[in-house]
Amino acid sequence: MGRRPGRVDVHHHAVPTFYRRLLEERGLRPGGVAVPDWTPDRSLRVMDRNGIATSILSVSTPGAWLGDDRQGRHLARRLNEFCAGVVDDNRPRFGFFATLTLPDVEGAIAEAEHALDVLGADGVVLLSNAAGRYVYDPGFEPLLAYLHERRAVVFVHPGELPAEPAPGIPSFTADFLLDTVRAASGLVLNGSLEKYDGITWILAHAGGFLPYISHRILLTMLRGEHKLSQAKALVDRRRETKRRLDLLRRFYFDIALSSSPTALPSLTAFADPTRLLYGSDFPFAPSPAVRFMRQEYEESALDADLRVAIDRGNAEALFRRVGEEPR
Repeated sequence: MGRRPGRVDVHHHAVPTFYRRLLEERGLRPGGVAVPDWTPDRSLRVMDRNGIATSILSVSTPGAWLGDDRQGRHLARRLNEFCAGVVDDNRPRFGFFATLTLPDVEGAIAEAEHALDVLGADGVVLLSNAAGRYVYDPGFEPLLAYLHERRAVVFVHPGELPAEPAPGIPSFTADFLLDTVRAASGLVLNGSLEKYDGITWILAHAGGFLPYISHRILLTMLRGEHKLSQAKALVDRRRETKRRLDLLRRFYFDIALSSSPTALPSLTAFADPTRLLYGSDFPFAPSPAVRFMRQEYEESALDADLRVAIDRGNAEALFRRVGEEPR
């Protein structure tokens, strides 16, 4: 019997040396931690040790926009050309999500077009918020409309909360999860998820705690329509309740840093099983953490079919390059 094809890691970060040095020069610590020292070869070693056949690279927070539109456009282009080069040099081991320039909308659309049409990006990465403006911000609608027309895959990665961090708690610990929940909830509550349904949304880290609070979001939707005054609204309107929860289930979720015995059951109890994806969060999750979370995942009580879907099957439906043969 042949060896089963390896995993597809949709949450795997590229940290080019020039980018790491830039962040360090500016005193920026993504998620409240030091910027990791990374190379494509280090990724390949971690991938081989954890059964990962293909990783879709993305740039984490703070992305390309550091306060200046012109510099942001230059940095985004440089990052995307770097990632495209890594892909070309290592087919079929890597793909990439293009870095854009929000809150610079015009630059973001131009860079998305170039990355998708010229560089062969697999989709784009958007931070949950850009300079305090979340992905559902009305001012970002031209970009969402463009991505909708392109039927693009959009990987939503948390950014720094637009607030001071809690003393002694790195923002990746809890703030990142809240930032993702804010972005996803806003997309649902303001109608963007339905209006721009050509976009395939992937939420990092199991959607933060979105599965856990899905019914709270449902209640918010009903409150906005003045239906909570009906004492039995959620009982008498089961069909409508299911429809609204199914709307939340349109999101894809990666399991990066979320395959623990407490987090994974919450995710699988809520999510559409065809929309669960493997993720490692390397190199911000260092090699030992990747191994530990992979072991937690492998020792979980998931049935075999769901595990195959998470490992690879669901990603095959999203990314054409997953089935590529080495050149």
